[in-house]
Amino acid sequence: MTPTHSRVIDSHAHLWQRSRTPQPWIDPESMAVIDQDFWTDDLVAVQAEVGIDGAILVQSSNSAQETADLLAVAGHPSVVGVVGWIDLEGDVSAQLAALDSPHLVGIRHLAHQDPDHEWLLRPSVDFAALAAAGLPFDLVVNPSQLALAAKVVASNPGTHFVLDHLGNPPIASGDLDEWRSGVARLAALDNVSVKLSGITLQTNWASWSVDDLRQPIDIALDLFGPERMLFGSDWPLVMLASSLSAWIEIAREFIPAEHHDAVFSGNAERVYLGESHA
Repeated sequence: MTPTHSRVIDSHAHLWQRSRTPQPWIDPESMAVIDQDFWTDDLVAVQAEVGIDGAILVQSSNSAQETADLLAVAGHPSVVGVVGWIDLEGDVSAQLAALDSPHLVGIRHLAHQDPDHEWLLRPSVDFAALAAAGLPFDLVVNPSQLALAAKVVASNPGTHFVLDHLGNPPIASGDLDEWRSGVARLAALDNVSVKLSGITLQTNWASWSVDDLRQPIDIALDLFGPERMLFGSDWPLVMLASSLSAWIEIAREFIPAEHHDAVFSGNAERVYLGESHA
């Protein structure tokens, strides 16, 4: 009998057109499979293939142009919202008013790539304005930045934060101590959720097994609970070490079936779209 699956809202997918918004982090040799543009037709095709009902598009460049471009396609049936970028050290209210889009459901800054390792702690970064606008902030950080992230989350109790990619556990090295400690500090705070996404990129891409993912997923699930975990594909980056269909099946295997509705759709709809599933 073919198994039945819950509705799937992908909380973390990317699109880019590099003539408009360059993606200099893409290495043509080690990342050849994603060394191309990806747009809505590509997203529709992969969603149909694996059974995804809609995606939250997430910025991959600290670029106002990219945010505008993503919002321009946000009415597409394959897209349910956009986590974009704005200058959080500028006039946040004015920038949000200029975008004027109901499809903007969150904000992210590439803190893990910022030349300032402690960008998150800058007093000029206005997380409170996001709270006023009802927008969550996606945390994309390295394990060494998790303690900084915990300080920010604790200092901004009115803002909801979403930790991308389980906080990027260093699976390839096997040394999870710093990551575990940092994630535990974040999970102790009520105003943060976590994305089950992107962690195959932290493996040795050419030689990893499903068992390599077990410990970080189990730790995150235990710390945050299924009510604060969101499934994300990290497509197309997921293709660097696996495939989208394989990743969805891995996630389904590790998340107990009774929590699939929450993890694969309900939590994303609540956190980003303001939909209650009480």
